[in-house]
Amino acid sequence: MNQDQWNEIERYTAALLAKSDKHLTAALAASAKGGLPSIQVSPVEGKMLMILAQAVRARRILEIGTLGGYSTIWLARGLPDDGRLITLEADPKHAKVARKNITDAGLAERVEVREGLALNLLPKLNAKRDGPFDLTFIDADKQNTWEYFDWAVKLSRGGSLIVVDNVVRHGALANVASDDPNVRGMRRFCEMVANDKRVNASVIQTVGSKGYDGFAIAVVRGVA
Repeated sequence: MNQDQWNEIERYTAALLAKSDKHLTAALAASAKGGLPSIQVSPVEGKMLMILAQAVRARRILEIGTLGGYSTIWLARGLPDDGRLITLEADPKHAKVARKNITDAGLAERVEVREGLALNLLPKLNAKRDGPFDLTFIDADKQNTWEYFDWAVKLSRGGSLIVVDNVVRHGALANVASDDPNVRGMRRFCEMVANDKRVNASVIQTVGSKGYDGFAIAVVRGVA
């Protein structure tokens, strides 16, 4: 297998099972026009997030790392009409693009973009009792992944799911000697989760248009 085959399979499966529409296409175009990095989830990954939200019958979703709102739209589509999604974004430019994309997708009443550093906003979510969240998706700076995950557990209930993106780092996750701060952040995350009695977790490797990577998925055993 090689990158060309991965891409071909992803195009085939996306065309069948994760079809784009004018809102998703427009969100990607607006993000590109706004100069945002093209690091959003792939269509099939976005569809997977929507399915996970539906599978746990999520009514409240937390997203850490909005970017242009592409994954946000997929997640919000997995909510019932009276569901709510709070997404946290540190970059004001990204937040502005995301808000417009979310509004244009007809999801403004269901989604709230909160602007600021996640480590400053997460304690406020806890203080305001915005949770518990049924599903949390973490896709932000990798060095602080463990801290985000720890807060996600605190803001969850028993049975909630937490999904963490970009864990495998193109295979570098297993490199104990890596000096890449993103790899080191993910190694620390995995090692901490392995000893965290609050959750049951695993890591899945993936290939596709984003290359060789993977995600972690955890179910919360009980309220932290």
